[in-house]
Amino acid sequence: MADRSYLDWPFLADSHRELADEIEGWAATALPEIALHHSDDREVDAAVRRLVTSLGRAGLLSLCVPAGYGGRTPAIDVRSLCLARDILARHAGLADFAFAMQGLGSAPISMFGSEAQKRRHLPAVARGEAIAAFALSEPDAGSDVGAMTTRAVQDGDGYRLDGCKTWISNAGLADVYTVFARLGDAPGAKGLAAFVVEAGTPGISVERIPVMAPHPLGSVRFDGCRLPADALIGTPGDGFKIAMATLDVFRSTVGAAALGFARRALDEALARSRSRRVFGQRLADFQLTQAKIADMAVAIDAAALLVYRAAWTKDTTGGRVTREASMAKLFATESAQQVIDQAVQIFGGLGVTSGVTVEELYREIRALRIYEGASEIQKLVIAAKVLDA
Repeated sequence: MADRSYLDWPFLADSHRELADEIEGWAATALPEIALHHSDDREVDAAVRRLVTSLGRAGLLSLCVPAGYGGRTPAIDVRSLCLARDILARHAGLADFAFAMQGLGSAPISMFGSEAQKRRHLPAVARGEAIAAFALSEPDAGSDVGAMTTRAVQDGDGYRLDGCKTWISNAGLADVYTVFARLGDAPGAKGLAAFVVEAGTPGISVERIPVMAPHPLGSVRFDGCRLPADALIGTPGDGFKIAMATLDVFRSTVGAAALGFARRALDEALARSRSRRVFGQRLADFQLTQAKIADMAVAIDAAALLVYRAAWTKDTTGGRVTREASMAKLFATESAQQVIDQAVQIFGGLGVTSGVTVEELYREIRALRIYEGASEIQKLVIAAKVLDA
């Protein structure tokens, strides 16, 4: 059983501790009934659909949207999102993925959408009846959002959308995409806008991308997609602000998912070191093993402090937490990579055997150091905030 002492930290309230028990209960009963191991895209998609449906029926996706549209709290509670991702990632990477994308894909609507957009899309997301996606990155515009070339132009009483997005989670699976595109002639980040695009819109095509930890990921192309006027989220030019405000919330949760993977790796390493005997004694009796375990435990607690500090700050101040979220994302993902690597080392040859939990964790963690802002970008963001202080 993973350490739960962090639940008593002052960053969390009694409602969060109750939520932790609720999520643990769902994982214990629901996950054994959902096939999480898969060999092709159809099986991956089917597993994600089952997870979203189950999470919705259990009421856990209500954490992803505000009250009034199927949510539990007036605004999205970042500590609840982090707690959910921390616990779900410890149990199953795909469960964390299914939960997280419902929040990330719909957050621009939750925070900036019109009343009509919220009522049309958010309740279905919260019930697990519609799958959401966040389409920001492009082949030549990942970290450099201002280099985006996907374009929306006014066309009669609506818009025409053309371009390509890539590395999009839930590509081909989503029912609704939040898509960022260039609108008008303003340069760089100033010329961006955000749109709600329903999957059935003519002109959308998807090409899946095979990745090391099987998840539904792909490129989404828009060829003359006709969007109604009310597809625009906010106002023209708001796109960069909407994207950054969304990442301000969800970068902390990426750190929380990394925490969950690291916690599971430590649990696996502890069990292995206690049961494996070499040279007449347990692995756990060797000081070299104890040093590894100490380093792993310290890294996990330090990452948890940064993650829940960032989430608490966002929930209590309501303002931007770019510095805190970037620190949490950077440290938690980088340290989780090291923790999992140490767990693989403790397992020895078994640790690189396909299907062993630490091997799966090794593949799961790698992408977290890249998506929603690579570690190098987080360092630039943090440095800019510190220098401007």
